[in-house]
Amino acid sequence: MSSSTIMTASENSATSYLDGPRLLADVGGTNARFALERAPGQIDAIQTLRCADYAEFALAVEAYLANSAHPQVRHAAIAIANPVQGDDIKMTNHDWEFSIENTRRRLNLDTLLVVNDFTALSMSLPHLEQSHCLQVGAGRALSGGVIGLVGAGTGLGVGGLIPTEGRWIALGSEGGHVTFAPGDAREAAVLAYCWRTYSHVSAERLVSGPGIEMIYQALAELQGIAKPEPLQTAQIVERALQGQDGLCMEVVECFCAMLGTVAADVAVTLGTLGGLYIGGGVVPRLGDYFARSPFRARFENKGRFSNYLAKIPTFVITAPYPAFVGVAAILSEHLGGGNAVPILEKIRKARDQFSPAEQKVASLILAHPRAVMSEPISEIARRADVSQPTVIRFCRTMGCQGLADFKLKLASGVTGTVPVAHSQVHVGDSSLDVGVKVVDNTISAMMEVRDNLNADTLSRVTEVLSQASRIEFYGFGSCGLVAEDAQQKFFRLGIPSSAYTDPQLQEVSAAMLKSSDVVVVISNSGRLRHLAPAVEVAVHSGATIIALAPSNSQLAKRAHYTLAVEHDESSMMHIPMVSRILLLLLIDVLAVGVSLNRSSPFAELQRQAKRGILTHIASLDESASDKITAEGSGKTVQSTRADQEVTLSPNVISHIK
Repeated sequence: MSSSTIMTASENSATSYLDGPRLLADVGGTNARFALERAPGQIDAIQTLRCADYAEFALAVEAYLANSAHPQVRHAAIAIANPVQGDDIKMTNHDWEFSIENTRRRLNLDTLLVVNDFTALSMSLPHLEQSHCLQVGAGRALSGGVIGLVGAGTGLGVGGLIPTEGRWIALGSEGGHVTFAPGDAREAAVLAYCWRTYSHVSAERLVSGPGIEMIYQALAELQGIAKPEPLQTAQIVERALQGQDGLCMEVVECFCAMLGTVAADVAVTLGTLGGLYIGGGVVPRLGDYFARSPFRARFENKGRFSNYLAKIPTFVITAPYPAFVGVAAILSEHLGGGNAVPILEKIRKARDQFSPAEQKVASLILAHPRAVMSEPISEIARRADVSQPTVIRFCRTMGCQGLADFKLKLASGVTGTVPVAHSQVHVGDSSLDVGVKVVDNTISAMMEVRDNLNADTLSRVTEVLSQASRIEFYGFGSCGLVAEDAQQKFFRLGIPSSAYTDPQLQEVSAAMLKSSDVVVVISNSGRLRHLAPAVEVAVHSGATIIALAPSNSQLAKRAHYTLAVEHDESSMMHIPMVSRILLLLLIDVLAVGVSLNRSSPFAELQRQAKRGILTHIASLDESASDKITAEGSGKTVQSTRADQEVTLSPNVISHIK
């Protein structure tokens, strides 16, 4: 365990946060580092805990907080060496797995942000002191220019910062996985060595900590060393810096040149006139050697663009804990910047100034902020045991125009994540708990569908549907309702469409399909059973089969294309609620995509259909008006729909609306 203090350039005359210190963390596969930010730029109480010593991430946080003398922490931001998508975090280089929302509740936090560690590193760049960056080579940063970032460590990270409207936007990237480009004959030979093992060699394969070991093996073979001494990255670097091992010196030299190529590619791709920064754990260990290495020469060696790159400065990040600076900046922006007080803290501090009735509303919001965000005013008033005007009065007391404005401000301060954790409904749950869980579960499932959409498949399916001569939708039960909904949507797009929910009709209709037709089979389970005969007949007819079903299901394996709906509803209730909504969602996605593809030629067709309907309604109204006129006199009138006379009676008029 270690402890130290960080002071950034923004700390001058820092004033402590009104709502207490903010918890910061930098979580890797081996260690988890924690700190407190007590004022803008004042980061201290830094401690490092071994991940292996704690069964859960939350236990490590609780251990750190227990060892730190501090008031209540209400806001936290975590940088983690892991992709962050949605609510569930499952570390790839450690066995920690947790829900962001459940962890927030467990730690009694108002805000818990979790971001990728490289995003945090990117966001630290505008806030680092000059003493925490070492410039390598010439060049001068353009104020307000795009900033690039390359980090060589366990992997190869690539990122950037784009300035906009007085703030910075971190650009997520997987640029480390671009194809490796050799810069000379030696590197081409190293690439040829790698090709014997890997069909694709990415930049990360060589420009990283493990990559140094790969370069070592390749160069040893090129020098005719049959059995090179087995060395790890740290040993290779140490021997190279000592200048006592020619092979190791060549390895590090080669690595630095390769890094120069990667950095130059990032610079010209993003236009990093604000500078190119180098992070990660490898380069800082090279010390003064890196400035003398081939890095900068290779960086500027870009043919016609050499002059362009010569103007871009390159910096090595030497700050001890840059991720803390980055997550602190992200958290500050999320909470409003500077010493802004989030709305929940304002409510706590002003609670004694409220009327007794308003205090009830305040207590409800502080206890259940997420529920209040989604509840109507009637439910908020009922749960707080006050009148609806009291709720409105409370919102205006907080400086909001009304309940809607208050909810927007509440949502921006409650948490940095969407409440999308899956929660099982249990017997004994209140009506509100059931409502919240059902909505949360649906949102969670929808986010998963969004994250798992395959761009190529979706594009191809949309194109197939757009070109179809006819589309038929097959489904049973709740999926039959989805099929009928789909039929209505696609028919309105000018495509002959039908929906069949009876197995015999499905089979008969499938037998009459042609190769230009498409069948969309909808199933929340993906089991063929009753669908099998119709699917086989449709395939035999030459039609294209599109499945909306689980990806590994029987139906998916039989279809030409599958849009996956992965949702397990094997609960005791056996009610396919969420999967039905997911299927409807995919139908909407396809309908919008096809509509965009066919908008130009079919827009006029839809307008013609609407004009026809309106003309028909107008003719009915005119006919009804004529009949009403004829009722009083009992006269014979001329029909507007046919050139024949009809005599209207009062009984006929009574049925016209």
